[in-house]
Amino acid sequence: LPAAGRGKAPPGLQRGQDGPGAAGPARRGKRAPEPGRNKATIKGRVVKSAIEEYHKKKAVNHLRANLQYMLKGRFVANKAITEQVLAQNRGRKSKDQPPKKVEKKKPEGTVFTEEDFRKFEREYFGRP
Repeated sequence: LPAAGRGKAPPGLQRGQDGPGAAGPARRGKRAPEPGRNKATIKGRVVKSAIEEYHKKKAVNHLRANLQYMLKGRFVANKAITEQVLAQNRGRKSKDQPPKKVEKKKPEGTVFTEEDFRKFEREYFGRP
């Protein structure tokens, strides 16, 4: 039992590359990667740099073009025509009708003058 004392397994249970099935057809060696070849790419596609991708997907400010477009069409429809169109689209129920505009009442001025107030004060309070 000298072999069991050294911590070695019996020859049939040893693992290693020198076994009979290690170099069989199922196991193929890795090829060295060719320079300039990337397996992850689709055929004919060029690998782009990350900086180019970032610039391509960066948010573009469309404010100037949108302002030009908005200011170009400055046609404002006649108010009477717009009111007519809105009236045609409105329903006939009372809830669809716009609220009636209440005319603001002007504050009524007093009919009494300052002299009338002084006269009343003298008569009512008895002051000269």
